[in-house]
Amino acid sequence: MTVRVRIAPSPTGNLHIGTARTAVFNWLFARHHGGTFILRIEDTDLERSRPEYTDNILEGLRWLGLNWDEGPFYQSQRLHLYKEAVQKLLEQKLAYRCYTTSEELEAMREAQKARGDAPRYDNRHRNLTPEQQAAFEAEGRSSVIRFKIEDEREIVWNDLVRGKMSWKGSDLGGDMVIARASEDGIGQPLYNFVVVVDDIDMQISHVIRGEDHIANTGKQILLYEALGAKIPEFAHTPLILNMEGRKLSKRDGVTSISDFQQMGFTAEGLVNYMTLLGWSPPDSTQEIFTLDTAAKEFSFERVNKAGAKFDWDKLDWLNSQYLHSMPVDKLTDLLIPYWEGAGYNFAGGRERPWLEELVTLLSASLTRLVDAVAMSKLFFSDVVEFSEEGSTQLQQAGSAAVLQGILTALEAQTQLSADTAQNMIKQVVKEQNVKKGLVMRSLRAALTGDVHGPDLIQSWLLLNQIGLDKPRLSQAIAAAN
Repeated sequence: MTVRVRIAPSPTGNLHIGTARTAVFNWLFARHHGGTFILRIEDTDLERSRPEYTDNILEGLRWLGLNWDEGPFYQSQRLHLYKEAVQKLLEQKLAYRCYTTSEELEAMREAQKARGDAPRYDNRHRNLTPEQQAAFEAEGRSSVIRFKIEDEREIVWNDLVRGKMSWKGSDLGGDMVIARASEDGIGQPLYNFVVVVDDIDMQISHVIRGEDHIANTGKQILLYEALGAKIPEFAHTPLILNMEGRKLSKRDGVTSISDFQQMGFTAEGLVNYMTLLGWSPPDSTQEIFTLDTAAKEFSFERVNKAGAKFDWDKLDWLNSQYLHSMPVDKLTDLLIPYWEGAGYNFAGGRERPWLEELVTLLSASLTRLVDAVAMSKLFFSDVVEFSEEGSTQLQQAGSAAVLQGILTALEAQTQLSADTAQNMIKQVVKEQNVKKGLVMRSLRAALTGDVHGPDLIQSWLLLNQIGLDKPRLSQAIAAAN
């Protein structure tokens, strides 16, 4: 079986999570069968298409690792193919010119509504004589091109996700407009028509898309037949739903891939999660895998019919697993832009080796990349900010004394290491006859401003390297007194 699939986003907005998930399924299917993954930009909506949206789509697919084999192809550069196909249908009497005005169409719809009928075109201009056409044109009427759909026809296909599907011709809304009106005779071809022409020209073997396209499939199958082409197989995947069971939309917050990226999700974590939105691996306990691993197991037999609910907690967990296991150098590369975006200053000893030590300290606590901004703020500020709990700890009896003991011992050290830091703490505990917990909590509050946080000794060593530990101890002693 030769597999050729395509992802065909419209550049009327940024790359949406639903489109990206469809791209994932197309990519996995193509790679599983050693096939071809094609990128086509459906930019025939000239009023709403924007080059910045095209750039966003291309960048988003690249970021996710969904490398394409052919393309990108742009529909706006292929208009001659569509008009040739329209002309072919006109010559074969499978399509015709319709001169119905917008006012006549509105009157028709109102009459249907009054009768309780479903809205549909009544095919009134299907069999116009040449004389009737000439009369309409003499009135100055322009014509759209309509494709003939026979009401008696039943369209049947075997959907790879949903099994046998059927649609009656009478339910397709009457003869379908395939090209707008134009002074040169054939205007802008429309979506349902151009996607068929493109899929034929690109020899698409499988059309994999969201279930919201099911209603288009009957019309498109008729167009494949009319154009004398082989009909591809169809797979309509479940929609992505919010936790209330409604289709995920902008009202639910973030929906574009670039937004997920800005929120601090990794490409690996996000694409892993999207793979699980509607598909389950043979080993149901397996949740973490690369695209290449998933491709080896992917089949439509394990794609669900029901909608896939978007679970933020699950996405956060998956993302954290990638962050916790990521090599320090790669994680540092990813975090630097977030620190730069927060305006953090890398001067004063905060060079690459120090940054990688900081990343090592923080990585196990990260859920999203953006978390590192708040977690590392204390390492990029000359002045510590005390939380309520931190201030309370500094007011504890003996806190100022143990901090002074630590500072005095620190002044006598030429170089701080984990061992010398631990020895200083033991020394203060013994000399002042206090519990170790008091020293540790007071030291953490002094250095970090809080009583909770990452490993205390490692935090101290990092602050020492950039010369912030002694000033903070002095500041805390003053605050404690």
